[in-house]
Amino acid sequence: MSKRFLGVLSIFFILALASCAKKATLYSSSTKMDDFEPVIADYDYLSGRAKIVIEEESGKITRGTVNVRAKKDSVLWFTISPGMGVEAFRGFITKEKIQINDRIGGDDINLTYEEFKTIFGLSLSLDLFQNVLWANPAFEFEYQDRLARVKDHFELTQVRDKVRYFSKIDVTHGKVSELVSNSLDDRGSLLASFPTFQDVEEQPFPIDVLFKLNYQTPEGPENTIVNLEWISISPYNDPLSFPFRF
Repeated sequence: MSKRFLGVLSIFFILALASCAKKATLYSSSTKMDDFEPVIADYDYLSGRAKIVIEEESGKITRGTVNVRAKKDSVLWFTISPGMGVEAFRGFITKEKIQINDRIGGDDINLTYEEFKTIFGLSLSLDLFQNVLWANPAFEFEYQDRLARVKDHFELTQVRDKVRYFSKIDVTHGKVSELVSNSLDDRGSLLASFPTFQDVEEQPFPIDVLFKLNYQTPEGPENTIVNLEWISISPYNDPLSFPFRF
């Protein structure tokens, strides 16, 4: 598998959901979080659209559009288009596996999470995808995690499956404002910054986000910077259909 293809998978790992092109309303709260009670995205289904800019280590810059549909705790469906109506990638991520079709280069993936970990040394799951997408803590808080209050935020350190996750959770909105993740064997890392949030049905979701990724590929290490603009988010109670399956 090429660096380009694994980069696309990493890009999807950090995508959020955005839809129709209306101006986002900034999220504000009249109360602050005194006890540690992070705000977890509440929805049954989501449909969205996002703008994305990808900066590769080689200097190449790619701009495109992402379309996403989701059923919570069940499936994430997406397509990536560089423009002019051309669909470059489509993916279907479930509890069991990761399936992505490279419609231009033919560099596909169809792996269980355990198979993916064996090849690339990365521990992934549907729950982890969802939490990183919507600026939730990487995992639910457990007794072995480290938690401290520092001025206007909580600092949470979690270690799961040989990966360390350090999150700053802002007390004004209860969401992750910064996430740093490193594998303990130094095979990959992620830095995510969520500076602003928008109000979606009285819930905070990210607007502008910066991600810096370092990961391993069969060809060697790769670094990628991704800038995302969340236009808006559309949650639904009624079921959504998914345009394709693998």
